[in-house]
Amino acid sequence: MSLVSPADLLVDGSTGVAAFNVILTEHLEAFVAAAEERSSGFILQLSQNAVRYHGALEPVGSAILGAARNASVPIAVQLDHADDPGLIREAAALGFTSVMFDGSRLPYAENVERTASLASELHESGIWVEAELGEVGGKDGVHSATARTDPDEAAEFVARTGVDGLAVAVGSSHAMTEQSAMIDLALIRAVRSRVSVPLVLHGSSGVSDELVREAVRAGMRKVNVGTRFNAVFTEALRGALAAHPEAIDPRRYLRPARDAVAADAAHLLGVIGGR
Repeated sequence: MSLVSPADLLVDGSTGVAAFNVILTEHLEAFVAAAEERSSGFILQLSQNAVRYHGALEPVGSAILGAARNASVPIAVQLDHADDPGLIREAAALGFTSVMFDGSRLPYAENVERTASLASELHESGIWVEAELGEVGGKDGVHSATARTDPDEAAEFVARTGVDGLAVAVGSSHAMTEQSAMIDLALIRAVRSRVSVPLVLHGSSGVSDELVREAVRAGMRKVNVGTRFNAVFTEALRGALAAHPEAIDPRRYLRPARDAVAADAAHLLGVIGGR
């Protein structure tokens, strides 16, 4: 199956599409294995922070793109939460099919101006563009899930920027390790009624499976997950090391961690896709 655009995955307006964040090769292999098991297309994401962890985009980005191109299911590849124009252009040149430009820390007018400019540039290369209006909780200084998107402002933002997807603040928060977020389903419906492009739920690791299902029914189309998989990976890794303290071959303790992530990813693909 070929590498695709998120637009190819988001054609069904009644279901959600999963977007999973890659940090390690084990994440990548686990996510692709889960998607192939479920026969489910999805989005692989690499954040700007993860690129900085690896030191450069091309090695890790090429691995993700290669995995997507060789998978038996359609996969889009997105540069996530990026505010560096140089890195964004590098990802576009490398073959990423999607970019999330994060101008949420900027004043509204500047966010509109910079988002519109980048969207116009990236659309010339056929790249799907996601943006964020204001901060989603837990990102860049917002440490509670109190941020809320105004439906009218969201409609104006999309109209003025021409973006293809919009991340909205509806009660979730990044980097949550407990599923205690209370999602504002009425707000999702209100934004959905005013905005024509797919809505994106960030911070989904802090949302219960049932609320994720409800959020998709209310109008969320792209659901991002990252921290949840890191918690699953770490717990399994600790268990493997405790069970085998003599192990020195990384494959012996990374394999169970990878398998645990694959199992959880397969489960979440069903939750998000309504199966």
